Amino acid sequence: MTTPTTIDLDTELSAVNSILGSIGQAPVTSLGGITNHVSSSEIANTFENPEIAFIYNLLKEANLEVQSEGWSYNREDHYKFTPDTNKHIFIPNNVLQMDVCEEELYRTTDVVKRQGKLYNKVEHTYEFDKAIDMNVVWLFPFDDLPQPFKRLIVAKAAGRAATQLVSNPTLVQLLAQQEAYTRAICLEYECNQGDHNFLGFGHDQGYRSYEPFRGLRR
Repeated sequence: MTTPTTIDLDTELSAVNSILGSIGQAPVTSLGGITNHVSSSEIANTFENPEIAFIYNLLKEANLEVQSEGWSYNREDHYKFTPDTNKHIFIPNNVLQMDVCEEELYRTTDVVKRQGKLYNKVEHTYEFDKAIDMNVVWLFPFDDLPQPFKRLIVAKAAGRAATQLVSNPTLVQLLAQQEAYTRAICLEYECNQGDHNFLGFGHDQGYRSYEPFRGLRR
């Protein structure tokens, strides 16, 4: 009887250990129960080893930067933001980017985030009389990301760790090649999952292009 294969996806702990391994350091067994919402100073106080705290901060920075690019898994179009009783629209803390839907066509609204709320630069006001449809890029916890993007984040953080902690040009170059490889896998994921098309059709729309095999089948 064969032993069943255990499939483990990356977690924050395994990611930190991967970064440590890439610079020749021993792994750790725990991250001390920290969460995604703690500050850098709180992280530094959590770990007894300052190097582990530094590695974890690199992981958080890489996670933020990769997700800020906006991918199919964390970009949501036509997301409705509704005003409260004071006509204010508060923006969640995990919004990385946002823009009004089709603003390039209908230039009646230009909004930005100020003081945690939506601000209309055209009308110079925080008050909105109706809901606003936005294109949003969200920030998700590391554990909720698709596996290809976890590997890209780890590779990016590992390259920075090698640059700042080891200063080995050869190692930095090798890790840069690994980052480029993982980014290529992410682009493949994006092409498959994004359902992109030349004509720019969005959701609930369709277009069947010419398919040569249909002509040959006749």
